[in-house]
Amino acid sequence: MAQCVQSVQEFVQDSFVPMVAVLCSEEADRVTRKNNLNFAELLRPFCRLTSEGHIRDPNNQVQVVKNLRICVNKVVTSEGTTSAALNPAQRLLLNEVVLSCQPQEGAVTNVMTTGDYELNFSDDSLKASLPWYSVWRDTLLEINTSKYYTATTPWFEAYRENFLQSMPAADHEFLNHYLACLLVVSSTEAVPVEQFLKLSQEQHRIQHSGEYTNPKWFIPNTLKYYVLLHDTSEGDEQRADAVYEDMKQRYGPQGCYLLKMNSRTFSAEKDEQIPDPWSQYLHKNILRNQNNLSSLKHINRHHLLCVFIFDGVSGSLENHALQLDTANSSGSLNTLSAVNTDLKKGARDPDVLVVGAGSHGACLTLNDHDHIRQFVQEFTFRGLLPHLEKNIRQLNDQLVSRKGLSRSLFTATKKWFGGGKVPEKNISEPKSTCGLLYPPEAPELQIRKMADLCFLVQHYELAYSCYHTAKKDFLSDQAMLYAAGALEMAAVSAFLQGGAPRPYPAHYMDTAIQTYKDVCKNMVLAERCALLSAEILKSQGKYSDAATLLIKMTSEDSDLRSALLLEQAAHCFINMRNPMVRKFAFHMILAGHRFSKAGQRRHALRCYCQAMQVYKDRGWSLAEDHINFTIGRQSFTLRQPDNAVIAFRQILINDSRQTATQQGAFLREYLYVYKSVIGASDISLPQLPLPCINSSATRVYFGHERRLAEGEKQAATHVSLDQEYDQDSSAMWCHLEEQLVASVNRGIVPANFQPTQYCLNNQTDNLRHPLAVVEEPIIVEVTFKNPLKVSLALSNLSLLWKFSSDGTSSSKETKTEDLTEETITNEETTATLDLMVVRGRQNLKILGPRLNLTKEDKMLIRHGPDRRLDPIITPPMPLMEVFFLQFPTALLCGEIRKAYVEFCNVSGVALCGLRVASTHPDFFTFGSQATTPLTPISPNSNINTVRCTVFHISLAHA
Repeated sequence: MAQCVQSVQEFVQDSFVPMVAVLCSEEADRVTRKNNLNFAELLRPFCRLTSEGHIRDPNNQVQVVKNLRICVNKVVTSEGTTSAALNPAQRLLLNEVVLSCQPQEGAVTNVMTTGDYELNFSDDSLKASLPWYSVWRDTLLEINTSKYYTATTPWFEAYRENFLQSMPAADHEFLNHYLACLLVVSSTEAVPVEQFLKLSQEQHRIQHSGEYTNPKWFIPNTLKYYVLLHDTSEGDEQRADAVYEDMKQRYGPQGCYLLKMNSRTFSAEKDEQIPDPWSQYLHKNILRNQNNLSSLKHINRHHLLCVFIFDGVSGSLENHALQLDTANSSGSLNTLSAVNTDLKKGARDPDVLVVGAGSHGACLTLNDHDHIRQFVQEFTFRGLLPHLEKNIRQLNDQLVSRKGLSRSLFTATKKWFGGGKVPEKNISEPKSTCGLLYPPEAPELQIRKMADLCFLVQHYELAYSCYHTAKKDFLSDQAMLYAAGALEMAAVSAFLQGGAPRPYPAHYMDTAIQTYKDVCKNMVLAERCALLSAEILKSQGKYSDAATLLIKMTSEDSDLRSALLLEQAAHCFINMRNPMVRKFAFHMILAGHRFSKAGQRRHALRCYCQAMQVYKDRGWSLAEDHINFTIGRQSFTLRQPDNAVIAFRQILINDSRQTATQQGAFLREYLYVYKSVIGASDISLPQLPLPCINSSATRVYFGHERRLAEGEKQAATHVSLDQEYDQDSSAMWCHLEEQLVASVNRGIVPANFQPTQYCLNNQTDNLRHPLAVVEEPIIVEVTFKNPLKVSLALSNLSLLWKFSSDGTSSSKETKTEDLTEETITNEETTATLDLMVVRGRQNLKILGPRLNLTKEDKMLIRHGPDRRLDPIITPPMPLMEVFFLQFPTALLCGEIRKAYVEFCNVSGVALCGLRVASTHPDFFTFGSQATTPLTPISPNSNINTVRCTVFHISLAHA
């Protein structure tokens, strides 16, 4: 699991806290509403005690109570029965809690530090001893440094906290039952004592009349604490003091309190900035306020449930998935908007929940904050804890006096008539269901009450003893719901015993979860049990057990819960001593899928992006295709079309193993997203992924294509694109050129000599910039490849290029003339699909030869430069063409034949200093021009044409 802000002990303690109810008079409610709060919300930031409390157990031993927190809620009555599942309103609000808690975009992500994960990267000796490290080192580093990875998951903590607070009070346990009730009356009342009497009678009616099933009360004699609320800005302080003195006479000094507040006037609000500690508590505890849930009853149940399915996608990928998504989700999105509007409307209603616009506590000063904090501590230390201590003693005395007789008779009856306790190992096969109900005065429930009271006051040793005893009694009666609750709390109590030799009984929790799920069919209690147990197992380094437990809790009844638990299981796998990276990625995929079904698209996208860090570049093409496709869809739905294009592009550029039909579906998805990006972007020609370009096979030809010979003329051979590259022939021509340059340069070849290369390919020397002459064409031959099994139709192809002059920046892109339409097919293609037409570009990026000279070159992948596409443009130069006339096709040994050669300069620049080099200079000699035949010379080149006589000599071979 991911790291949490709280420690495990704090989390477990805060999951079960003493519950206190609040009943206010109308005038007292008006006083607190000045601060945009009700009285329960007013106390909420101050409900954690900063000092220690003390109680005495039944053995008269002092028990220290540290860091205690109480939960104060307004009394809201209901007549409905308690359900084993969360109602639709609670599910919707949990969904909203997770949806509103997102990782910040652009924020620096945390590096995982739980377990030994970070140690694996800082301890060289440990890294060297782990065989998995060298294989997964780069992947683990990439996961940790990825912008999508976070070591903490605040959305899970928010969900967990709100889920635990939203759990309804149950009959088989008393932890969520109210222990006390605060009766609040304003000092401005005409007769405050009469108002206290009315509130007290109201509380008694709610608890004992039997009309309401909620709220539930812990013990019959609920503690009533009387609070006189005095508004210092408008009340009479002397009268308030007098009333308080009368209250102390009536209720005792430990049963009442005078709370003075609202010392700040509205005129001073702008001059002084007072902190607002309520905002962080109100949105966290929105589910706890049952009044808010009751305000949602008018919402149609279908509307509440549709929010969890609007992200679902049905049908084959052959259909246009994005269009289907849009069509299927439009109505649901409107419904969600309407539900959100109702929620916001309810939030603005002061009778529901005051979290509307404006700050909280506007009429309170820092001294008022201290008064509220002091009141909470006074109530807890002088009222609540003594009341709990008293009830623990009373319950203990009742159990000691009643348990011996009643249980001894009960056991004897079983013994004589064949009954016996069921062994704990057989609870997976109960003989009865969980429908057994005990009367309120049953000794088994009294033990459970005492255990819960001891747990709430942090007396975990006595609580464990009581839970363990109650567990045996419940199992003997086959009361499986009660037994599962006792097993759950016994395990938690054993864990919280500081320094106790008793290990954490994980099998208790496993049995409780199994009973909740399979016997009692109560997934809410099973989920609570799993959340507690997984956190405890994680704190003990048992990540594998925690992951197994979380995975077992996934089901089809709640996509949101399953997604969150699968994500936490993935974090467990990567937090292990030997991180299980593939399991982490796989369960992140599963979590992303369930997030998507729950309508949590941003969380789904985050999960898939985290998993992609593991799957990419591993040869798992089908998994990569699935992840990229999902990332593309989620990004497009979240209005991130650029990211969607990138994801879909990855599917098309890789070697796909998908069928032709599936590839066609992927291509349609890409084109649909691509067109939307083109329409909203200023980029004229974004880059296309198809067709693939074999960059290394690109050939570049400099100069004009040679003219064909006319009449009896025969053109001299030259380099052309139609010729295959010959390494030996190229070396021969290079040697001839060196000899020619040396003859002109007094036998010395210049250091900067560069052989002329008219056609460059992947076998030529491309380290230097080639020379291109201005006003002469450059022909680029590009090799395309279609990696798909569907046809691609290409039309209007143009070559884009940029020119940079010396010392200036690049000019705008310029295109050449369009080429004719081409179609690239594949041998496996059986039909041509009708595709949308899009415009785009592809960049030619050629990598040079792989470097392998130094050790670093061998260890890393480095390429040298390849400058075949970066020519240097020179001023105009002469361009010569050569034609032969009467060139012999065969010669006899020793025969001399006369032929004619025509040198034609087709450029506007004069050609001078013409020289001829040959590998066999003895085979020919030049004659005079006078004997040249009357064959017409080349057209349009009369001025720049020279015709010579060549005598060919055929020598006999020795």
